[in-house]
Amino acid sequence: MNLPLPTLSRRSLLLGAASASALPAAWAQQNAQPNWSAIEKAARGQTVYFNAWAGSERTNAYLQWTAGEVMASHGVKLEHVKITDTADVVKRVRAEKAAGRGEAEGTVDLVWINGENFATLKREGLLFGPFAETQPNFQYVDVEGKPTTRNDFSVPTDGMESPWGMAQFTLFADGKRLSKPPQNMAELLALARSQPGRITYPRLPDFTGTTFIKQALIEHVADSSVLSRPPVETAFAQQTANLWKFLDALHPQLWRGGKQFPQNPAAVRQMMADGELLLALTFNPNEPANELAAKRLPASTIAWQFNKGTIGNTHFVAIPYNAKAKAGAQIVTNFLLSAKAQARKADINEWGDPTVLDLKKLPAAERALFPARPLPGQVAQAAPTLPEPHAGWVDPIEKEWTRRYL
Repeated sequence: MNLPLPTLSRRSLLLGAASASALPAAWAQQNAQPNWSAIEKAARGQTVYFNAWAGSERTNAYLQWTAGEVMASHGVKLEHVKITDTADVVKRVRAEKAAGRGEAEGTVDLVWINGENFATLKREGLLFGPFAETQPNFQYVDVEGKPTTRNDFSVPTDGMESPWGMAQFTLFADGKRLSKPPQNMAELLALARSQPGRITYPRLPDFTGTTFIKQALIEHVADSSVLSRPPVETAFAQQTANLWKFLDALHPQLWRGGKQFPQNPAAVRQMMADGELLLALTFNPNEPANELAAKRLPASTIAWQFNKGTIGNTHFVAIPYNAKAKAGAQIVTNFLLSAKAQARKADINEWGDPTVLDLKKLPAAERALFPARPLPGQVAQAAPTLPEPHAGWVDPIEKEWTRRYL
């Protein structure tokens, strides 16, 4: 899948990360078609320390498989540095910058990232790049159908991080108990009123709980354009008034009268599986199919997204400004974008994380690596992906929700 590309000096490709991080986005489009062969040559023998969340056995197994692949194909050793919170990696890179650590003096070569953590590293000039859109496999990314591959919580990626997987707010239920799934928040409220005590969502700041509130915000804000920018304190109350009005109406109809909330989406899923709740929520559209395949949900499980769209985002990988193995890291990021790697990651028997690729762009042989039709438990008709509000909305929304409801 590698492309013949014109030559650019190796110094431009592999060195000067601090200055590269300050380059404008247009640079990537107008000038940077890197000499991929030079990157491959420089990468051979490097060790890439990939800082990535280690909370899932499937994720860990996938990265072990990736390590075997990049070692076999390019002689790059991939070490999974298991972390619990990406914010800790951001703190470490910032501390290294403050301590004066420069080119090739960092401890992180690659990090799994998105949202506020990316915004922080980009804003403070702590990333290598732009590099993402000059990778050979980026040509297959679905930048039109999945615009979040270039926009991370309303922050343009500008080639400073490489898309890895997709997430989208998705609901699921036992189709035998819920014959007409709600298609927006108004229908969800009507359903809650018709069957009180059988719907809930995770307590904030659980990620899925916060996402539920952001979905409700998108559907109730008068001018959605304000969500693409950080909130203005003096306008916050007026812009979120309809959201709180909706929640004030919904909460009395929820499980335990909206006085208590489950700790996480797994608890909601289990209560749905037990028949206590009508539906469950997830940010991984493949989770219902994964659970169905594992026989933890019934074969009659259905999954859906609101017909006008649900909130979604892309998760990425990025290279810090002071990474020791920048060339090796680029070999890994490009491999993670390959049809082989993306198909394995999307396979519900492996990980079940949706692809960032546009399958129509792929050669037929590589397109055939993906299922031709949805599997049981998968969303039958994907809905539009609505962009996340700017990362700056998360903290004030969570604080106001906590003040009002806990």
